Amino acid sequence: MSDLSLPSLPEGYRAVVVGASGGLGAAFLERLVTDSRCGEAIGLARDSDPPLELTDEATIAAAAEAVGGPVDCLIVATGALTLDGHGPEKALNRLDPAVLARQFAINATGPALVLKHFAPLLPRRGRSIAAALSARVGSIGDNQTGGWYSYRAAKAALNQLWHTAALEIRRRHPEAILATLQPGTVDTDLTAPYRGNRPALSPRAAAALLLETLDGLEPTDSGGFFDFAGNALPW
Repeated sequence: MSDLSLPSLPEGYRAVVVGASGGLGAAFLERLVTDSRCGEAIGLARDSDPPLELTDEATIAAAAEAVGGPVDCLIVATGALTLDGHGPEKALNRLDPAVLARQFAINATGPALVLKHFAPLLPRRGRSIAAALSARVGSIGDNQTGGWYSYRAAKAALNQLWHTAALEIRRRHPEAILATLQPGTVDTDLTAPYRGNRPALSPRAAAALLLETLDGLEPTDSGGFFDFAGNALPW
């Protein structure tokens, strides 16, 4: 695997990682900071300077203004399975409207608002990347087991939001690539209660594989949903 994270981007590219305080977000930031071709890698989270809180659009807008452009690579490495003590529902009778709304706020609405405010910072000319972490369970076509209603629905919504934005953004940024990513099972706090004995990638390994996947995409792939091995996933 190359020591370079995104060799397809221009020399001196600028990168922003939202969710940089999480396990996978921190790994993305570390990888980008150590890329000799990256001119600047900025990590944003609720405790960064400036702070960014996914459920507070004003902080997202302020962070985008503080970062300024151009941003050649945007990675939204946020997400949550358990929220306010509520884990994934195993049955329909466990569905709670407050939990459903909270899942959408964190896993769909928040990332979409990040894209709303950071997409204008993508360069008009030349290659750029904007990616968000989704999940395989967000695939409707791949759903064979049911359950996990609110998390599945929120990640499916994220995929739709990103895909729809890609169709609009390509008119102003024809070489921009938007993608949602399935990172696999990663050894983080998010997956710890649910992965059991399944093997898990380290955050470093997952970040490297996902960056390699992004680097291999073309503008014709924009709006797609891809796993850590570079495979397109069904909606």
